[in-house]
Order: sequence, then structure tokens, then C-alpha cells
Amino acid sequence: MHVPDGFIDAPTSLAAGAVAAAAVAVSLRGARRELDERTAPLAGLVAAFIFAVQMLNFPVAAGTSGHLLGGALAAILVGPYTGVLCVSVVLLMQGILFADGGLTALGVNITDMAVVTTVVSYAVFRGLVKVLPRRRRSVTVASFVAALVSVPAAAVAFTLIYAVGGTTDVSIGKVATAMVGVHVLIGIGEAAITGLTVGAVVAVRPDLVYGARDLRQRLKLRVNGELIDAPAPAAAPVAARTSRRALWISGLVTSLVLAGFVSFYASSSPDGLEKVAADQGIDKRTEKHASADSPLADYGVRDIADARLSGGLAGVIGVGATAVAGTGVFWAVRRRRTGDVSPTAVENV
Repeated sequence: MHVPDGFIDAPTSLAAGAVAAAAVAVSLRGARRELDERTAPLAGLVAAFIFAVQMLNFPVAAGTSGHLLGGALAAILVGPYTGVLCVSVVLLMQGILFADGGLTALGVNITDMAVVTTVVSYAVFRGLVKVLPRRRRSVTVASFVAALVSVPAAAVAFTLIYAVGGTTDVSIGKVATAMVGVHVLIGIGEAAITGLTVGAVVAVRPDLVYGARDLRQRLKLRVNGELIDAPAPAAAPVAARTSRRALWISGLVTSLVLAGFVSFYASSSPDGLEKVAADQGIDKRTEKHASADSPLADYGVRDIADARLSGGLAGVIGVGATAVAGTGVFWAVRRRRTGDVSPTAVENV
């Protein structure tokens, strides 16, 4: 659902850019409360994983494909504020390095694909986990439903933005029907990927899943006849640290394999937005991407003739760049948090 340059007029793009900038600023502050020494590296990995899986377009209808948006997955794994930043980092890498998603439309894409999907999915997720049994399976079920809802919600958001600032005169009703219809189907794929991924992480390290934090029961101590929370351990056990390292390594290797090898077998059909744009005529004023001459444009490495090698190498570069950029951002946010409060306060957070 990457919106290219030329779909949305300049005033609306600027307004969406302002909304996106405000959302990122709020998310930077909110992420300070979500990130700690355990989750900051995981957040960078989540961004890299989303980048990799977004390369895997899957068929959803005749001549149409879809791909992961990632807002629900990021919000549930690392928190809603950090989730907005994860998807924003991915969109920035895609726009600058791979000419995917217009640079003038970056604000539109962040608002639609990062903010809307994260806010909607996390609201649905939190509502479900409050009424479902307190079990790990409930987290997976809630993740599936939240991801499913987030994709058509993003389709509706795009339609509203296009109704305000679209550059062609088309029937908004027809655009809305087509967008929601195809993105409900794409949402099923999004839900499957999100549910499987969250379920896999919850099964091995539920303590690292932000959305599963309510499943952790604090140890109670009876003092003078009253039950109080036992203090949290000062440091994670060696086994837990090793497991966290193994999870990070396995996640990175999985991302590299998906982007570097499996992506070659992804569907070549246009995604939901591209298909609707062509069918409804909203792509008539599409502009050339500012990074169209990038050495990595269109997810291939220039001057490498072999398509498999070119695409695979571009995917590996993208995963690496996103992991480095994401981890750098999240460690900086984490360090800013520890610099703003005293060590004692950090222990009590």
C-alpha cells in the first residue's frame, strides 16, 4: 500500500507530513517508557523482519497480490509507540534506498501504514485480551484479529486522504469499495503472518512480548499479614540472556533468508493499491520517484544481470540497513530515557 508521488496533491501531502511528524515525535517520547535493555535490540529486529516480509507479496485474487503492513505485529511485539517507529523506519529505508513509496508521500505512508495500523490494531488487541482468558493462546488469537482489522482500516484511511487531496477526478465510492474489498483479503494474510509470528515468540519468550506482559504474574510476599509485590530481579538469568541472544540471531537469519532467497518466489502481481489505482484511474498523475536512479531501486542491484542474485542481494542489504538504522534509533531512545531519570527510578519503572 505504498503511495507513490503524484497520487496526493501538495497541500494534503504537507498536512499528512505534519501529522506523521507529530506522531513520530509522540512515539519517540512514548517509546522511552516501552524500551529497556531487553526490548531495544528486539525492536530493531522487528523493523528488519517487517522489511523482509514486506518483500513477500502473496496472491489474494486474480491479478492482485498483498504484503504485510506490519503495524499490528510491531505494536504487539514491542509496544504501540515503538511499533509506529518500527514501521516508519521501514518506510524511510524503502523510500530512500529502493524507490518504494514516494518521498513527497512519505507523510501519507507513515500516517496510513504506521500510525493507523498501529493505533487500530493495538486498540483491538487490548480490547480482546481483556475479555479473553489469560492464556498465551489468547494473545495469538487477539493478534490475528487485530491484524485482520488493521489492513482494511488503512484502506479506509487512504480513501479518506484521497477524497481530500486526490489528483484525479474519480468516484470515491468506487475507490472505497475496491480498496476495502481487496484489503480485507490482504488482511487475512496479514493476520496469518502476525498470529504465527507472535505465537512463535510467545511460546519461547513471552516476557519479550509487550502485548503479553499482563500474563506475567508478579510474585507476592506476605509481610505483616499483607500481600505485597516481590521486588523484580536485578538482572536476567544467564539462561534468559542466552535465549534472548539466540532469539535475536534466529530472527535476523530468518529475515535474511526471507529477503535474500524466498522473496524471489513472491507474487509479481500488483498489490492492492496498485491494482485499484490502475482499475479506477487514480494513477494517471503518478510522478517519477526521486530515488528512481538509486543503485537499489525496485529491489535490485544495478549492473547485476542475474535477477535472482540482484533481488536477493538487494533484500539482504535492505534487511541489514533496516536492522542497523532501527537498532540505532531504539538504542538512542533507550539511552535518552536512562539519561532523563535516576538509576533508582529506572529500577522502579
